[in-house]
Amino acid sequence: MDGSDLEAIKAQLGSVAGGSGSNTKGNDDNAGASKQDEQRQAMLTQIVDPDAMSRLKQMAIVKADKVRAVEDMLIRMAQMRQIKKQVTEQELKELLAQINAEHEKETKIVYNRKGYDYSDDDEEYDFD
Repeated sequence: MDGSDLEAIKAQLGSVAGGSGSNTKGNDDNAGASKQDEQRQAMLTQIVDPDAMSRLKQMAIVKADKVRAVEDMLIRMAQMRQIKKQVTEQELKELLAQINAEHEKETKIVYNRKGYDYSDDDEEYDFD
């Protein structure tokens, strides 16, 4: 192997690993992020049926971080072969309900009432 072969391999490994290599960092980061988003959307269209995808997009308007977490979970489930067919809208609703039940916090209201010490009141007035 000569030096040019090694440089080519390093460049390929850098691009696969997401490193910047010898290229400019700003443009490559944007291109890499958009490429990852495209791959993510392609995987989701294979995993989720169109109605469920529509629901996810509508939810993303309000709670983008929650939708991102659900999409990540769906992708992981598909990679581990836990999903055998496309996820329907009803299955997505059930999954969201399950996630909400796990993350639901119990609301507890505590009232702090000020206590009054009435022993001082007797000293202010001379009742003797």
